[in-house]
Amino acid sequence: MKIGVFDSGVGGLTVLRALVPRIASAQYLYLGDTARLPYGSKSRATIARYAISSSRFLIEQGCEFLVIACNTASALALEEIRETAAPFGVPVVGVIAPGAAAAAAASLTGDALVIATSATVESRAYSAACRAQNLGAIEKACPLLVPLVEEGWIEHPVTADVVDIYLSELHREAADLGLDPDTLVLGCTHYPLLRGVIEAAVGRLWRERPLRVIDSAEATAREVAGRLGAIPAAEDAEGLVPRFYATDSVAKFRQLGSRFLGRPISEVQLVDLGG
Repeated sequence: MKIGVFDSGVGGLTVLRALVPRIASAQYLYLGDTARLPYGSKSRATIARYAISSSRFLIEQGCEFLVIACNTASALALEEIRETAAPFGVPVVGVIAPGAAAAAAASLTGDALVIATSATVESRAYSAACRAQNLGAIEKACPLLVPLVEEGWIEHPVTADVVDIYLSELHREAADLGLDPDTLVLGCTHYPLLRGVIEAAVGRLWRERPLRVIDSAEATAREVAGRLGAIPAAEDAEGLVPRFYATDSVAKFRQLGSRFLGRPISEVQLVDLGG
């Protein structure tokens, strides 16, 4: 079984990191479309074009299952990707619906909070996915968190202050609306690296009943594992080493991606997918 994982950059490696222990016998192919990021500043049509070309590349490499580990592409181009993959019989899973489903399963109050990038929040995709699960949701854009993570300031005091500011604003907004949230969805694949900082802030702000933090990367991995079930072990152990592709700066991908994956990335192949 070949599983393709696609993101506009390295954030989707947190999804791959969650997938590998759940489906250890699969061959993973990861594509980071680093030449054309950030997707969030592009039009919907452009995002769809980029996401379709990236997905088609993975299908051409023999992928039998596609994981769209990019919140922006999942929010704005998932149906177009599915239409592209359908003639090849390749199922497609995004990161938004699994995160919303996990929040609904964990919530007792029926109210959830979502933190994500500006593009994802503006799409309202999480709100729609939560409504489909009979779950109310407030979304909060946290645009400073991605650059802080990519700078490596995971445990920096500045990062803790920024997280506290964003969540304090979200706490006040929920109170003003009379909502009683008990779950917080990490709606960006960079945010799992900040989980400890986020949980510390949640503990300070929601002392009476701390929110349960939902990692959409973990939720997506569980969804994929549930759909695929047991996969026979590969005969060639060497084939289990993930293959990495990037559309720009493989050296930067190796350096930054190793932080997201939690282990060194030794080889990345440069590919050209056009403009």
